Amino acid sequence: MHDTAGLIAVARGKKEPDLVLKQAKVINVFTGEICESDVAISEGMIAGLGRYSGPKEVDLAGLFLAPGFIDGHVHLESTMVVPPEFARAVVPRGTTAVVADPHEIANVLGTVGIRYLLDTSRSLPLRVYLTIPSCVPASPFETSGGEVTSRDLPELYQEKRILGLGEMMNFPGVLAAEPEILAKIKASCGRPIDGHAPGLTGKDLCAYVAARITSDHECTTPDEALEKLRLGMHVMIREGSATRNLLDLLPVVTPENLRRCMLVTDDRHPEDLLREGHLDHAVRKAISAGLDPVAAIRMVTINTAEYFGLNNLGAVAPGYLADLVVIEDLFSLQIGQVYHQGELVAEGGRSLFQAKRWAPEAVRNSVKVPSLSLEKIKLEAKSDLVRVIRLVPKQVVTTQLLTFPKVSNNEIIADPDRDILKLCVVERHHATGRVGVGLVQGFGLKNGAIACSVAHDSHNIIAVGVADEDILLAIDTIARNQGGLVLAAQGKILGVLALPIAGLMALGTLEEVARQLEDLHQRVAEMGVMIPSSFMALSFLSLSVIPELKLTDRGLVDVEEFRLVDISV
Repeated sequence: MHDTAGLIAVARGKKEPDLVLKQAKVINVFTGEICESDVAISEGMIAGLGRYSGPKEVDLAGLFLAPGFIDGHVHLESTMVVPPEFARAVVPRGTTAVVADPHEIANVLGTVGIRYLLDTSRSLPLRVYLTIPSCVPASPFETSGGEVTSRDLPELYQEKRILGLGEMMNFPGVLAAEPEILAKIKASCGRPIDGHAPGLTGKDLCAYVAARITSDHECTTPDEALEKLRLGMHVMIREGSATRNLLDLLPVVTPENLRRCMLVTDDRHPEDLLREGHLDHAVRKAISAGLDPVAAIRMVTINTAEYFGLNNLGAVAPGYLADLVVIEDLFSLQIGQVYHQGELVAEGGRSLFQAKRWAPEAVRNSVKVPSLSLEKIKLEAKSDLVRVIRLVPKQVVTTQLLTFPKVSNNEIIADPDRDILKLCVVERHHATGRVGVGLVQGFGLKNGAIACSVAHDSHNIIAVGVADEDILLAIDTIARNQGGLVLAAQGKILGVLALPIAGLMALGTLEEVARQLEDLHQRVAEMGVMIPSSFMALSFLSLSVIPELKLTDRGLVDVEEFRLVDISV
């Protein structure tokens, strides 16, 4: 507990503050103004704005002072590093808090995975809050390693850093009023419930909102975002690695609806964190596209804090925690210093704290795959017309292509001349040996195979390739490494990034992981793949709750009809 009486005394000038930030241009997220002021800090809290002095003063000499940035929707696992390393990467960029949805690791390890993220994110100069994954597994059409049911929620909500229910991806289940989903909503007792409803509209969207689902981060068009805003939802505008919606959705943001909009990252890969940044990149991009800088900063501070009920975060004002960002230039968003509870934790783009990386045995050795034969991934030619998953650039949605297959000896094979490749998803949690096999267009791969154990949302092993032998070699290499990303061609392994923590994360530094990933992407490009973030694009092809056509270990999923379908038409 903070000493309220002491804070009052400091605010009134009767007691010296611990720290005074002098001559700051304070960004006021309440009024939209920028006002020059000193900021007095005591015991990690902001005591007052005005003219103050104390034994420790830092003269900001007219630099801008903003609240610390808050990411309202992020999957820590997508960075491929553990939470302390993530903190070391994003705090110097101005991020001082995140609300993470741990459904990636929960799909592998259930509540054990959630507890791991909670444990490894304690005592960091980054406030890590979680939402409880609402859909583990995401759908009945895939096999997960873990499960989170409504019975788990009351105990998890005892943890004060868990703020609400994570993205409700199973919107067909909501519309059907499935009892288990309604039980999760009821158990959340008025806490925020994040949405995930791409393309949902009209009466079905009304029903989704009526279930008290309060936000959405899956909008891809202005019309979709505006409809959700009109129905009372908060819209999270996503600027991630694979999915970048900011420029498309920014025209929707007006002074009237600004406070209902947030900027989030969702999924951010290591090399993008290093090269572009985190929320600072999204804010910078919004400003360069014409959004008022103060408005952009509101979308990563007070808007997010108020949505999640973080009533002492998100503003530079008395009674708020002194999580602060010193900005040297408002338009280029050059971050100078970052404070956590009044303590300097980053300066000049460098963290000033240690990040201890660790992982217990309970989150390792999660990949269980028996030896597979070529017979397992053969596709019998049963008709002249087949369903093919077609990638949509920079989006997680796909479309369905109906076309004639390339056939040899009554077997459907990859057709790189038409950019139609074989796609496989191998169940890796229970050693069942189950494999879903399909076709995909849009990768551009000319030879070999690429595979990864990051495959949303159940994180089975997913592989795409031209030659079956290379596909199996890549899958087997992932199993031997207990997770990771692999390239194979002509019977040889061309590159590996091991991810031994739940098959999702490495214990290395962000720089090490980014360097390995960059090398893999360069080699992938040499194999003909021209799409950016190719491994992330591959990982979303098994996401059985995002339209239109996806592949899981159980087979091809028509997401719009929410049923399994045969590859042959």
